[in-house]
Amino acid sequence: MNNTVNQRLEALREEMRREHLAAFIFPSTDPHQGEYVPDHWKGREFISGFDGSAGTAVVTMTGAALWTDSRYFLAAEEQLRGTEFQLMKLKVGGTPTIAEWIAKSISTLDTQPLTEVGVDGMVCSAAMVRELVGELRSEGGLTLRTNFDPLARIWKNRPPVPMNPVEIFPMEYTGESCTSKLQRIRQALRRQHADGMLMASLDDIAWTLNLRGTDVHCTPVFVSYLLITSHDATLFIYKEKLTPEVMAYLKAEHIGVEDYVHVKDVLRNYFEYSILMDPNEVNHTLFSIAAAGNGQRSTPLVIEAESPVKRMKTVKNAVEQEGFRRAMLRDGVAMVRFLKWLEEQTAVLGGQFQKDSGTLTELSVSEKLRQLRAGQPLFRDISFDTIAAYGPHGAVVHYEPTPETDIPLQPEGLLLLDSGAQYLDGTTDITRTIALGPLTDEMRRVYTLVLKGHIQVELARFPSGISGTQLDVLAKRAMWRDGLSYLHGTGHGVGTYLSVHEGPHQIRMEWKPAPLLAGMTVTDEPGIYLDGRFGVRIENTLLIVPAAPRGTDDQISQDGVTEFGQFLQFEPLTLCPIDKRPILTELLDDEERRWLNDYHQMVCERLAPLLTDDEKTWLFMACSPL
Repeated sequence: MNNTVNQRLEALREEMRREHLAAFIFPSTDPHQGEYVPDHWKGREFISGFDGSAGTAVVTMTGAALWTDSRYFLAAEEQLRGTEFQLMKLKVGGTPTIAEWIAKSISTLDTQPLTEVGVDGMVCSAAMVRELVGELRSEGGLTLRTNFDPLARIWKNRPPVPMNPVEIFPMEYTGESCTSKLQRIRQALRRQHADGMLMASLDDIAWTLNLRGTDVHCTPVFVSYLLITSHDATLFIYKEKLTPEVMAYLKAEHIGVEDYVHVKDVLRNYFEYSILMDPNEVNHTLFSIAAAGNGQRSTPLVIEAESPVKRMKTVKNAVEQEGFRRAMLRDGVAMVRFLKWLEEQTAVLGGQFQKDSGTLTELSVSEKLRQLRAGQPLFRDISFDTIAAYGPHGAVVHYEPTPETDIPLQPEGLLLLDSGAQYLDGTTDITRTIALGPLTDEMRRVYTLVLKGHIQVELARFPSGISGTQLDVLAKRAMWRDGLSYLHGTGHGVGTYLSVHEGPHQIRMEWKPAPLLAGMTVTDEPGIYLDGRFGVRIENTLLIVPAAPRGTDDQISQDGVTEFGQFLQFEPLTLCPIDKRPILTELLDDEERRWLNDYHQMVCERLAPLLTDDEKTWLFMACSPL
């Protein structure tokens, strides 16, 4: 692979010479700024060999570098070995910015250096290009070119844009019609004095139209754009993807259909007075076309703002909430069957693998869990590639086992298992860290500190509308006292049979002003990762609901209201035992013990009716009180 990467760099530099470019930048994004992108747009992976979900590759005539965050430091070091690429660790002191590195790289050339940097404007958001322009200008007057895609020339056998069929997502799962959603969107646009909006985010489009697809790995969306005006809406999509049934549905919902590539022409002739575009969502090329107009009429007023759909879809209606609860029941059954099977296979008490179990590896246990989920009604897919990380691999935050990295499990230490599923009525995301045998004192202490943080988040009651940033310290307070922490977010939203990572609301250390509101889903997933040793993460998916009174002296009423306004709390949706074996019980306070016992009692009550007698016996033991 590394020889292949170096050959690709040679081909790229030949194109850069032809185009007089000093450098070229490859982000991880596609024309729709999705977290997960179709293979056709995985240009950064193609040029660098690094396959993580986040990162930026930069190539000059004399060097190459890749910027990524702490989740991927170890994985990137391994994948970049033997190539020209240097690893640049984001948020680590001394790491240069992309613009600084480019300027330094080209300044070492003996000849007169070129000053133009390239990036494909179709895969970079308008906001990203704007920021790059400013940063490059400050580094010696470098300029940015956005109308060239070298991959069109050097990527042989490039995967095509996916052409998978689109399907209707029934009202029994959505709880709201497309017509109603469009009406709400137009009302929101009018409040911002916008006559229309270009929607580029694939999960926003799928949610708005009550359609789903299979164009993106693990995420049921389809490649398209949606233009909404004051009186109509147009879906830009390859028409081969639309069945007669879907075409009839779109016609009934008064949605026009144009070919995917015609979006540029339609934007050039946009006839309304104003158009809302999210510069973080709409790519630079389309944003610029809409802003420039066609010269034959008044240029439209561009209103730069977040799409109102972002926050609409995060607040789940009653039908969606019940769908989540049903999906979590089925997911909980699959998880219990998996954990029971794993315990039997590893024979923890005997300290040896059962002789007839064969070799258990990270990949084999991941596949077993997938099979158990696939046996549940309404299962459609996993919601992300399972993180089955044993021993030192658990310290790699987003480790995903491959045939090259797969290792066998041993009857000792910890297995970190982060997984989820796509069901028609809900998306699941759960992490459990599982003891496979004897543990060190350090493992037990770290596990308990993570558990304390997890429980403290779930115990929170808070005013409606606060930011998740204000809750993040709850997850970290206990571990901070031991000098431990983690750099990833504590929680993210989860879609309704959509993206497993949904925002803009989050729980994380960095300031995120998006409010937490009743009806939102959010995960609770603190962790600690000790490089070369092990990692621990515990995660439930939660629903934000009105706070309930806890006693006669509680100031909160039955509907969560006090003289200080509406208060909220978390309802755990995930139904699965939390491994008690690693817990140092003396580190838990009374409230934390009570929460864990109450949670396990709820898990038993809800899952037991769906299990066999043997499975119930195992569940009752796993959920026995501390």
